[in-house]
Amino acid sequence: MMRSYLKSQRVLGLNGAGRIGKLTLWNHLSEAHFDGFVINTGREVGKRLEDIIDYLVSDSTYGSLDRFLYGYSGKRCSIEIKDRAAAVFEINGLPVKILMESRNPREINWAREGVRLVVDCTGMFVDPTVPADHPRGSARGHLESGAEKVIVSAPFKIRDKAKKIPPDCGMFVYGINHTDYDPARHQIISAASCTTTGLAHMIKPLLETRETAEIITASMSTVHAATNTQNILDAVPSAGASDLRKNRSVMNNIILSTTGAAFALEEIIPEIKGIGLMADSVRIPTTTTSLIILNVTFNTKLDENGAPLLSAALINEIYKKAAEGPQKGMLVFSDKQNVSSDLIGYRAAIVIEGCETHTRTGFIPLTAETLRGCGIETPGSINIPVTHAKIFGWYDNELGSYVNFLGKLTVYIDKNMP
Repeated sequence: MMRSYLKSQRVLGLNGAGRIGKLTLWNHLSEAHFDGFVINTGREVGKRLEDIIDYLVSDSTYGSLDRFLYGYSGKRCSIEIKDRAAAVFEINGLPVKILMESRNPREINWAREGVRLVVDCTGMFVDPTVPADHPRGSARGHLESGAEKVIVSAPFKIRDKAKKIPPDCGMFVYGINHTDYDPARHQIISAASCTTTGLAHMIKPLLETRETAEIITASMSTVHAATNTQNILDAVPSAGASDLRKNRSVMNNIILSTTGAAFALEEIIPEIKGIGLMADSVRIPTTTTSLIILNVTFNTKLDENGAPLLSAALINEIYKKAAEGPQKGMLVFSDKQNVSSDLIGYRAAIVIEGCETHTRTGFIPLTAETLRGCGIETPGSINIPVTHAKIFGWYDNELGSYVNFLGKLTVYIDKNMP
């Protein structure tokens, strides 16, 4: 049993060892909050225990675990197999146990391993309305198998549109609404998505500043790095597939796609529901680092000379203040000319590309006839000033932004476990 290798009971369970699962392990090895880890792969891996170890300590995007923890100092982490039969090894003295028996969360038996908190990184169990005994599995199955809290590393996606997010569930982004987490109420927690994390931190200072709080409309596009949901080469679409582009080669194409960031953001920041944010995604053949292009139209004002009060300089100043104040360490303002590789591994929810912030102010003409149709009597027409802004924000959609903030949320929830 895992307990015999631990000095205390702070054990984190990870369901799934894909991109987010492996990098979540890296993040917590760096932060050193947990005393040990139980990773469920749900299937046999390789021919021997060393095969899963080799996978966990190396990465084609970020290099080795040694480099992640120690840079180029030449220092290496210590890896020692403690119990081959039980699939237990240690990384820098912290025990890691691998479970390979069950894919269904209900059958994993977290209680036996002393795990109270589980992060589900499979991307499979995103519907919190699915019961624990569903034959294909459910996030609720983790609770039946002994976990007390479950964090899903993806936004909730309810298949039955007539249903709503259950009251014992909540969607949180650290630094935005994580303090709304209620230990007595919330059992299944969604950490939203990488794009939602970056977008939430990008739009928060705008909503909290008087000059930019009155948003008329907004849209965003994420120029997004490839993920494992895409195909390396062209593949035959599955039965009933509605988006045939998802089956095209990720290596050779720019692919238009969708994103659930707008829906998730409404759960994170309820004020967004009144704006009607539109969101889409453009997949590109890079391994990580994505770019949010945020278009916002503001109800603005003019000074006594008729010049707009809202400008690119003011928006950049808003982000500078946020980066130095309430969102310090979470939002970063950059006046450099960055490219995507500059942000690989960069620990921030979003990095504002200040040199590319642009604004333009125009007028919406409202004739007397139009105003009368709205019940407003006036002898003439009026012009309403509006300012359109285009704002760019980088985020490392794997380790630096999403996994980093998933880790912060995980530690926060663990510290507030009842």
